[in-house]
Amino acid sequence: MFKSVLLYTNQLKSLRRFYGNVMELHITEASEEQFTVKIGDSFIIFKQSAWPAFYHFAINIPGNQFSMMKYWMQDRLTLNRESGVDEVYFQSFDADSMYFEDPAGNVVELIGRRKRDLFGNLTASSFLSLSEISITTPFVANVGDELQDIGIPLHWGTTVNPEELNFLGKGDTYIVLVPPGRRWYFSKKTSEVHPLTITLLDGRLISVDEEGKISLSKGKEI
Repeated sequence: MFKSVLLYTNQLKSLRRFYGNVMELHITEASEEQFTVKIGDSFIIFKQSAWPAFYHFAINIPGNQFSMMKYWMQDRLTLNRESGVDEVYFQSFDADSMYFEDPAGNVVELIGRRKRDLFGNLTASSFLSLSEISITTPFVANVGDELQDIGIPLHWGTTVNPEELNFLGKGDTYIVLVPPGRRWYFSKKTSEVHPLTITLLDGRLISVDEEGKISLSKGKEI
């Protein structure tokens, strides 16, 4: 579903070093204003802003490499913990997850999909694709309706819960719709409204402004 996502940060240099040097991901372009990280066939673009911002996003990894990836990550950073543990199994998605925060405070999740295998050593190819992008908005019900109206289905049912996490998408790719002030799992941070732009594989754009309102448009694929 995701071709790319544009996120904002006031920690551009630190993030570029983190994703390029610590995570060893491929930086496809970089300037004083923004840089792009390649994750499988999808991209995260971080753009310089004057204000601090953080988001929740997730990356798919092969289920059979989850343990290897966990040891690899622990050599580079401290994984977040919840109730004394640093990983969790989600039965509804048949996937294992670990969490950490990058230098800008983004709550990043690595999701090991048990039905997806990749054999061999860990490489940048082990980061398969963007899996989840959060949209925090006080207008959860309206935004959820708009996303469903353009063909992005709600994972459970057809009516979003304005007080909880809502997963819109299918397979292993979702927009996570959440109200402000909800604590992120495996983090002490609570969700905040920040602008972002999602480019879908078909070129359509989903833009979120500073108030959490969305606009939908046809755009050029990145």
